[in-house]
Amino acid sequence: MNRLAQATSPYLLQHADNPVDWWPWCDEAFAEARRRDVPVLISVGYSACHWCHVMAHESFENEGVGRLLNEGFVSIKVDREERPDVDAVYMTATQAMTGQGGWPMTVFATPDGTPFYCGTYFPRANFIRLLQSVSSAWQDQREAVLRQGAAVVEAVGGAQAVGGPTAPLTADLLDAAATQLASEYDETNGGFGGAPKFPPHLNLLFLLRHHQRTGSPQSLEMVRHTCEAMARGGIHDQLAGGFARYSVDGHWTVPHFEKMLYDNALLLRVYTQLWRLTGDALALRVARDIARFLADELHRPGQGFASALDADTEGVEGLTYVWTPAQLVEVLGDEDGRWAADLFAVSESGTFEHGTSVLKLARDVDDADPAVRERWQDVVRRLLAARDTRPQPARDDKVVAAWNGLAVTALAEFVRLVETSGRIGTEGEANLLEGVTIVADGAMRDTAEYLARVHMVDGRLRRASRDGRVGEPAGVLEDYGCVAEAFCAMHQVTGEGRWLEWAGQLLDTALAHFAAPGGAFYDTADDAEQLVARPADPTDNATPSGRSAIAAALVAYSALTGQTRYREVAAAALSTVAPIVGRHARFTGYAATVGEALLSGPYEIAVVTADPAGDPLVAAAHRHAPPGAVIVAGQPDQAGVPLLADRPLLDGGPAAYVCRGFVCQRPVDTVDGLVAQLT
Repeated sequence: MNRLAQATSPYLLQHADNPVDWWPWCDEAFAEARRRDVPVLISVGYSACHWCHVMAHESFENEGVGRLLNEGFVSIKVDREERPDVDAVYMTATQAMTGQGGWPMTVFATPDGTPFYCGTYFPRANFIRLLQSVSSAWQDQREAVLRQGAAVVEAVGGAQAVGGPTAPLTADLLDAAATQLASEYDETNGGFGGAPKFPPHLNLLFLLRHHQRTGSPQSLEMVRHTCEAMARGGIHDQLAGGFARYSVDGHWTVPHFEKMLYDNALLLRVYTQLWRLTGDALALRVARDIARFLADELHRPGQGFASALDADTEGVEGLTYVWTPAQLVEVLGDEDGRWAADLFAVSESGTFEHGTSVLKLARDVDDADPAVRERWQDVVRRLLAARDTRPQPARDDKVVAAWNGLAVTALAEFVRLVETSGRIGTEGEANLLEGVTIVADGAMRDTAEYLARVHMVDGRLRRASRDGRVGEPAGVLEDYGCVAEAFCAMHQVTGEGRWLEWAGQLLDTALAHFAAPGGAFYDTADDAEQLVARPADPTDNATPSGRSAIAAALVAYSALTGQTRYREVAAAALSTVAPIVGRHARFTGYAATVGEALLSGPYEIAVVTADPAGDPLVAAAHRHAPPGAVIVAGQPDQAGVPLLADRPLLDGGPAAYVCRGFVCQRPVDTVDGLVAQLT
């Protein structure tokens, strides 16, 4: 009997009709394995994963494979996005056994959950042989199987241990991290390393803050070059604005077409901050289009942001997105079709499969004549309208708390900066930016309300929801950190005390249930389900680690409330990561980003004014804020806003109060005076 029909995970629902007697992750599944005295197959993946779909079609939809699994195993299907704790433990085991990891992840375990054989994707013939071998080994070589499992668990426990060396995260370590990133930088194509190439958003955020602190032109140029290369490449959807998960090549041309919420949220922060620091037209345009993609493609009113768009459409990767020269002419006519083929590098030979091309931007149009920009945008609109008539990739509409928190924070930064910057570009461009900002602001507020209303249950966070129904899996540390940071951002946007109060509740819960000795944090709560190891990964990867995320929220909350103990906890958490920052900078990007904020102060900027949206002091604060600064604006002594307490108007007019690390300067009432205090 397949038991996945009632799941909240779209990934599990994709397997609800398999001939495999799937169980969701639950105690009952392991009890059944003990009753039958059979091993457990733990299959981990996610809905937008291409090779997960391939293995499903080849093996899990096959009647013969289903019989082998049903006769010899208890089979458990896990959505890695819904249960990152389970994924983390068994991914560590897979990496320990094979030297690599990935999804689909295929783990064979004893009835108590101890892994003894791990792998990833297996073609059907190989998978059948593997099932037969594991079943035979379980029957005839049980003692060897158990010894192997014990060795794997010991390796997993060591990899997930806390209590290692600590050190202050100093300026020297952050400088060393920037230097190491420079040594690994791809000076030709941007980014770090070769194929497959992932958007290094967390490292870019760090380098932007490092440039602000040090003035390093090299740090800024690595960000600028990488952002331009990604924006012009096929990894960036040149029509709808979102970014794909990664490029299969080293030059950003051909993407793996899945689009993840977390990538786009973090890239929105990067492009927004790059525009803030440089005024770069491309950075603003890309930030605008990511915000539009989030609001139009992933946001569901009253239900938060969906997790992803699939890589495949009707089982074919890239079907929705690729073009031939003839298709461009068919949509645009001969003259515009040939012009678009040149602009987007669409050729007869193609850059993808079967003579098709992924659109990339082969010409510099952001700084071109306004007439050229208008023609380009007209072509984009017509091509997008035509593409919308094609079959579309499926959407994983599961709402993940942490990723929604990342999106709210990113949109808050984008909206605040745009709203205080005045009208930009031609009339059409200014109108488009204003329209995107309005819908982005609405999606941001709607999602924050949803997180507070649906994901906060009895003072605790739940990990995922779908269609407004929250799931059972408990929130992990990254959920608490990312949502608390988002609520701090909402407090700054709205001036409402409730967001700060909720952020404090989440942080206090994290301190009570996730803290480990020596300043570290576990990724799961002390009262959560006990796995074969308690994960505590300090490294940043595709998303901030739980430890980095909670540190970021603690720093922001401390600055907004003036409560120094939260800052001290953040510094202690970062001290557990500091020993690896200078040596493994690519995997500590968000920790280094938060470290720059602590080194900066961070600054606390309060503007007392009757016009928070239009006051020039507010605009100057956003434009010139140092790394990690918090900014609030409103009436003196506004209820629920600690930074506005005891901050009077200056001679009856607006004033800015700037503090750094809880040490304050004199209030100023001119833009020049404020900028001087911030730079």
